[in-house]
Amino acid sequence: MHSVGGDFQRKGRIVWAERYVRGLLLTGERKSIEPLAQRIQKVDCAKGDYAQSLQQFIAQSTWDFRRVRKGLAMQVASTFGTKGYLIVDDTGFPKWGNHSVGVARQYTGTLGKVDNCQVATTLQFAHEDVVIALDAELYMPKSWAEDPERLASAGVPEDLEFRTKTELAVELIERAQTFGFSGVVLADAGYGDATEFRGWLSENGFQYGVGISNSVKVVDADRDLGPVPKYKGTGRPPSRPRKVRRGKKSDSAKQWAEKRLDDFRKVTWGKGSKGQLSDRFAAWRVRPAHRLSAGKEPLDALWLVAEWRKNDDLPEKFYFATLGPTTSLRKLVATIKKRWLIEHSYKEMKDELGLDHFEGRTWNGWNRHVTLVFVAYAFLQSRRLLEKKMDKSHQHFLQ
Repeated sequence: MHSVGGDFQRKGRIVWAERYVRGLLLTGERKSIEPLAQRIQKVDCAKGDYAQSLQQFIAQSTWDFRRVRKGLAMQVASTFGTKGYLIVDDTGFPKWGNHSVGVARQYTGTLGKVDNCQVATTLQFAHEDVVIALDAELYMPKSWAEDPERLASAGVPEDLEFRTKTELAVELIERAQTFGFSGVVLADAGYGDATEFRGWLSENGFQYGVGISNSVKVVDADRDLGPVPKYKGTGRPPSRPRKVRRGKKSDSAKQWAEKRLDDFRKVTWGKGSKGQLSDRFAAWRVRPAHRLSAGKEPLDALWLVAEWRKNDDLPEKFYFATLGPTTSLRKLVATIKKRWLIEHSYKEMKDELGLDHFEGRTWNGWNRHVTLVFVAYAFLQSRRLLEKKMDKSHQHFLQ
């Protein structure tokens, strides 16, 4: 906590921040304020109302959670570096009532269905096999964003406007850039299907490996669409090849892969609890062409990667990747599958640190709890890194 302690502005707040993070790290099923306070107070062998103090620290104190996240990002940069993978994802926080900030009936991949919950877009940074949560934005459905009274009751900033999840993702990546973070951006199809999001990444110098729906249209990267017709002197000069103007047919990612099943080969991409993780993959250079039928020219060339899992009759998972044209299939798969690391980080932050245990209703309360969970998780990851280095040093000594 000392590395980000200055961002709490007052010494008294640092004390309660340390206690809160310590409580998150202690063993216990629930990490909401009441059980958290009981465990900390028991360890401290102290008197007083810890629950009230923690409640005031989280819900009513005036410390800025964004300053703390900035301090966290700087510490992560110092410990792990800034070059790696930036992983965008969203996660759900199931709720019973209707008063918690941002809660609504909405889809969450956490539950795999529409349910009553909060949803947050998160940004995590992966370096080698270590992943750390850097930032998050709570998604505010239109039912909230267009209800000033409801926003005010939850303490949401007055200037907050409705933003899509992909717009939230852009904000998170932009903030990470200001702290020096860079690398390949990874995301699932909820973000990868958004042409504007992919375009923003390319325009801002990011390579990416993102999931896409099987219906996304593509054409061969080398396909000849013909010359642009000559200008006849009247009307608007033509800017697209005649074949585009006539709405030349394209294939969906699924159709494309099913015509090329012989291209698939087995690739091992990781290690799970039951051994090596492998599936069949294939990759082709294509151009996204979802507007080809409307006379729009295909976008720039990239990789279409298809995954054919063991229990599927045909390829069902697809990705776009902008790694260089000579990139090997193994490298493409290894890059795309780095996103798998966040499944473990989410599980630890929820099951062990109580990321989704917060029971308060306010904007500041939710953001402060999430911020301190991120701090606690970064601490765990830094300790693991230190232990790994010590183990290597010990092994070297024994040799």
